Amino acid sequence: MSAQRAARSKVYLLRLYDGNTDEIAACLDLLLEKSGIGAIATGGETVAVKMHFGESSDTGHVKPRFVRRIVSWLQRRGTRPFLTDTNTLYRGARADSVDHIRTAVEHGFTLSAVGAPVIIADGLRGTTEAKIEFEGKLLSEASFGHEFLKADSILSVAHFKGHELSGFGGALKNVGMGCASRTGKLEQHSTTRPYVRPSCIACGICSPWCPVSAISVGEQAVIDDERCIGCGECVVVCPAGAIAIRWDESTDIFQMKMVEYVKAISSVRRGRIGYINFITDVHPLCDCYGTKKRPIVRDVGVVASLDPVAIDQACYDLVNEAPVAPGAELSEVYRRGGDKFRDLHPDVDPTVQLRHGEELEVGSRDYELIEIAESARSSAG
Repeated sequence: MSAQRAARSKVYLLRLYDGNTDEIAACLDLLLEKSGIGAIATGGETVAVKMHFGESSDTGHVKPRFVRRIVSWLQRRGTRPFLTDTNTLYRGARADSVDHIRTAVEHGFTLSAVGAPVIIADGLRGTTEAKIEFEGKLLSEASFGHEFLKADSILSVAHFKGHELSGFGGALKNVGMGCASRTGKLEQHSTTRPYVRPSCIACGICSPWCPVSAISVGEQAVIDDERCIGCGECVVVCPAGAIAIRWDESTDIFQMKMVEYVKAISSVRRGRIGYINFITDVHPLCDCYGTKKRPIVRDVGVVASLDPVAIDQACYDLVNEAPVAPGAELSEVYRRGGDKFRDLHPDVDPTVQLRHGEELEVGSRDYELIEIAESARSSAG
């Protein structure tokens, strides 16, 4: 039994008590030290801190004051961190580097505030990329933002939340989808195809959001299947819920491709990627969607690990175990315990990404959760 426990991936939890986020900022250094994340880079090396800076009106992204603590900790170890992400497929506030950096600055991610510059990894328009050949189940080549392969190491800083295509988004999505160039994002979304329901109110919001002008609006919206790239963003922005994904195998394939991208970049950055997930403001939808619904649970805390599958499995379990937040849009069944993500997105099996990650040996679903003791936190604070 002891040997079996020793083989478990370690996930370290900095639990949030009484909603006091100041405690997170005070104890992040301790979490980073305990988790062993310092092993991903040595003095003088560059660290790509993979962020999601939030869409223009988003509030769920990881806050700059927490990122500042992470950056300072990395710098004290002699490394040279920079904040980074890749441009989006859809026509939001992060579709090219000019708007992307402006959005990051508007959300407080300035050099003076966080202590590190923002560098968009795939260039001005998302075409500065590098390819990795690897052996996956569905893919044999993956396209990434060029700077992710030039940096010495990568630290994923993700906001754990629900997601309309993958059930939830955490470390696997932040690296697998978030590090991909526009080519890579297109490849991962290629099996998802939306359709318009009769309840469409012809408001026209979806049309300008579409990155390939595949939507026209008359008496109702019409999607051109030949032009559609399957990014699914029209589903997110529709205020009437009138655009939906054809739920066949598409979301399973989407998740599997996403995880295969994690396998690809892990193959060339072996031992050089660390993961931090913030289980705060756990919203039903991704941070690409500016308008938010209420969080589904009270803030849980922050977790860190060197295993992307284990950290996401731990977050998944912690959210499902957590009390439902006031006003959360969950059924009474799941208020008493159950899979909150399946309740939010009943047509998506979120465990596909976890199972596929384990199958590809990206990580393990078998983890040991190690909570940072209050006594240690008191001395650190």
